[in-house]
Amino acid sequence: MRHDVVTLGEALVLLAADQPGPLASVQSFTSFTAGAETNVAVGLARLGLRVGWASRLGDDAYGHQLLKAFRQEGVDCQHVATVAGERTGFMYKGRVDDGTDPPIEYHRTNSAASHMGPQDVDITWLTQARHLHVTGVFPALSESTLAATRLAMQSMRGQGKTISFDPNLRPALWSDAAHMRDTLNALAAQADWVFPGLDEGRQLTGRHTPEEIAKFYVQAGASHVVVKLGAEGAYYQGPVDQGSDTRGYVRAYPVTHVVDTVGAGDAFAVGVISGMLEQLSLHQAVQRGAWLGARAVQVRGDTEGLPTREVLQVEQNRRHI
Repeated sequence: MRHDVVTLGEALVLLAADQPGPLASVQSFTSFTAGAETNVAVGLARLGLRVGWASRLGDDAYGHQLLKAFRQEGVDCQHVATVAGERTGFMYKGRVDDGTDPPIEYHRTNSAASHMGPQDVDITWLTQARHLHVTGVFPALSESTLAATRLAMQSMRGQGKTISFDPNLRPALWSDAAHMRDTLNALAAQADWVFPGLDEGRQLTGRHTPEEIAKFYVQAGASHVVVKLGAEGAYYQGPVDQGSDTRGYVRAYPVTHVVDTVGAGDAFAVGVISGMLEQLSLHQAVQRGAWLGARAVQVRGDTEGLPTREVLQVEQNRRHI
């Protein structure tokens, strides 16, 4: 099967607190799936795209839980290994009711996915796809996951396929800020579409405004840059030779009550990637991303707000996105 999109990265079991307060005092949790790359994979699969995911999971209860969940979403998991004697990562997420970022506690050190390396990347399988999506989380896990990410990007770029990159900063996973900055900017230079958040862009580029951040990545080699501005929407910049619709701002969709901000950036990426692959204009693709991001912050789990193609079609007819 020829995929529309492939990705590689770590999936986690997310244990979301059912009550607000410190994580240590919570008595019950609800289980969800999590992981930047798999959030995007699920979102694209729900929209009807053919999506493949490569990774490693422990041959344990969490690993089998994740594998079952992603297969049910229609994600091709044939290149996901379940490894005996290794363990699947998980995370706790606190509950907040005021729209602020919830507390998060990761348990992913030495996980099965962190041991993935170039030897686990099937180049033939990878390069049959139209598009590769990567984030800055997976290459931060270990030297071997960084090498696997580099190989995947180089292979797709060598075949003339498109690549999207979301920095998705996790400073705690890096030895120092300079190493994080240099490594992620080098990866971004191998991508066609780059999706930094405003704060991420400031940390990685030293530039202040959305326009300056976008210019930095265009000069590094990206053809399309979208700077996510949270409640203020997004700024986008594309090739100057493709007409007047190549740079500008898109407003955020109004949200009455923010439930949980985690996963909003991944939902945004789903909108932009799907729109670009459907040959929408960059403006239209970013509008779709803004709508998906708004849906994501109104639910507790990372993927619960991601729509089906039918739901998207209703929205397109109503708002012309």
